[in-house]
Amino acid sequence: MLKGIDPRLNAEVLHCLRAMGHGDVLILADTNFPSDSVARATVTGKLLRMDNLTSAEAAQAILSVYPLDTFVPDFAGRMEVVGAPNDVPPVQAEVQAEINAAEGADRPMISIERFAFYDMARQAYAVIQTGERRFYGCFMLRKGVIPPEAK
Repeated sequence: MLKGIDPRLNAEVLHCLRAMGHGDVLILADTNFPSDSVARATVTGKLLRMDNLTSAEAAQAILSVYPLDTFVPDFAGRMEVVGAPNDVPPVQAEVQAEINAAEGADRPMISIERFAFYDMARQAYAVIQTGERRFYGCFMLRKGVIPPEAK
C-alpha cells in the first residue's frame, strides 16, 4: 500500500502509467475485447489487468494519477455501438462521468468505430483489461502533461 495512491492501481499498471509520455495512448478494455492478442502489438507487448473492476471503477483509479491531454480533441474515446454510433450505453455514460469528475468540467469523449478502435488499440502504448462484462466498455485515454507548478 502507498499513501495517496488508489489501492486499485496495481504495481504493473502504476509502472506503465508512469512510463508513458505525453500523447501516448492507453486502452481500457472490457472482458470481451481481444485484449491479450491486441496487447502483444502494443509498446508494452503484454496485457495489464485490473480484474474485478468495472470500466468506471478502473477509469476512476487511473484518472486519479493520469492526466488527460488538453491539446487535442481526441483526448479520450469510446468504442461506437455497431449500427448505432450515437448511442451511449450506461457503461460509457459512467466512464464519461468519471472523466468529467477528474477534469472538473464536461469533456465529451469522441466516438471511435469498432474496427478503427481495434487498429488504434494495436498502436497504443498499453492495454488494460478490466472485469467489465457489459458490452462496449472499451475506451481510449491519451496522456497529457502535468505542469511544473502542480503538486
